[in-house]
Amino acid sequence: MDSTYILLQNYWWFIISLLGGLLVFLMFVQGGNTLLVAPGLNDSRRRLVLNSTGRKWEFTFTTLVTFGGAFFASFPLFYSTSFGGAYWVWMLILFTFVLQAVSYEFYSKRGNFLGSRAYRAFLVLNGIAAPFLVGVAVATFFTGSEFVVEKDNMTASLMPVISRWGNSLHGLEALGNAWNWVLGIAVMFLTQILGAMYVINNVDDETLGKHCRGVVRRLALPFVLAFVAFVAFVLTKDGFAVDAATGEVSMQPYKYLDNFLEMPLVALVFLIGVVLVLAGVGVTIFKERNRRGIWLAGSGTVLAVLGLLLCVGWNDTAYYPSTLDLQSSLTLSNSCSSKFTLRVMAWVSVLVPFVLAYIAYAWRAIDRKKLTAKEIDEGEHTY
Repeated sequence: MDSTYILLQNYWWFIISLLGGLLVFLMFVQGGNTLLVAPGLNDSRRRLVLNSTGRKWEFTFTTLVTFGGAFFASFPLFYSTSFGGAYWVWMLILFTFVLQAVSYEFYSKRGNFLGSRAYRAFLVLNGIAAPFLVGVAVATFFTGSEFVVEKDNMTASLMPVISRWGNSLHGLEALGNAWNWVLGIAVMFLTQILGAMYVINNVDDETLGKHCRGVVRRLALPFVLAFVAFVAFVLTKDGFAVDAATGEVSMQPYKYLDNFLEMPLVALVFLIGVVLVLAGVGVTIFKERNRRGIWLAGSGTVLAVLGLLLCVGWNDTAYYPSTLDLQSSLTLSNSCSSKFTLRVMAWVSVLVPFVLAYIAYAWRAIDRKKLTAKEIDEGEHTY
């Protein structure tokens, strides 16, 4: 295969992996909203939490849409197979995000017919379900899904469907795998920890800050146990290896461990990410005056997810394996767009740093002052 084409495939998997890392970090919005039902918080402090996360939810939603768009443009066969086959999981994720947007809009409006308690429940549902389901979906990159790809159908006028799902559950069968639950739970706890850290950093309220540090303290151990368990499972399991010459997929013992060993830079990125997450948790728990744990843990989250996704996609690995038909598993080479499309998109991606710089500028402008109860009471644009 053309070396330039291979380079473009790997480049776009890197972009998608980076977007995935940013998405998981930005889901601190979802995690922070679980604080809305925390016992001991009065309505004033709940509104502080709501307005703290409410100023960032557009970033998360935009990143989710960009992640899906990048996947569609660069690896369309994955998009049609997963989004078209395992649609119940993706529809549930999108549904919870829609509930989130509606809840922010109507939470404090007078005369809303459901009442603030209902919208609060919707936000908490989004805070629990969305990160959990995203974790479950990502776990299937390692555990596999039930689908069959039949590219010959592209020429069939009566049935031009390339891929079909192997069961009537259409993605919900992923909940039958315990290891998918483990990663889902780990991501859920991580976003709640990040959410509490962000509120500590963003809100000027001592009582709320102490409460959030308690949340980080309680969730740190369950998160670490779930995450370590999943990583140990991945490193010791058989992986889905691809023959570079023939494209044939086969099971290989310790494939993902070998990927890290054969790609030491990827392993280093992953390890640095894990260390930064733990460092962020540590300074939040043990240094009462430190309010910047979110930036350590947030950057660590991006790097850890980036390393994990690069491990599952690079180095001749099937990133979306089929447990129903091994040769239907999706790889970078058999599921990507044309060379022309990837090349044009690569030029467009040059604009990404400018977009990130604008986001950083807008973020800094929004968070220039710590949020206070007085600002919420006197502000015109509050949730």
